[in-house]
Amino acid sequence: MSVQVAAEFLIEPFSEGRPGPHVKTAVEAVERAGLTVDVGPFGNVTTGEAATVLDAIADALTAALDHGATRVSLSIARLETSDT
Repeated sequence: MSVQVAAEFLIEPFSEGRPGPHVKTAVEAVERAGLTVDVGPFGNVTTGEAATVLDAIADALTAALDHGATRVSLSIARLETSDT
């Protein structure tokens, strides 16, 4: 069974309701990996198989920094799974 994780990332500078290219390109990088991103006012969340999520987050970090991000906060949590 593969390890499932949730990744939450907040990209600054922050502009409520008007995400800049540093945010948009990061979200697009995660979506290109076939993952869904829940975009929120104080962070973005994606979940999936650990290897896929971690690779996608690496691409998102690069995209964010390449497009003007001044700071990225990241939290990764292992999700509990049932063996049934």
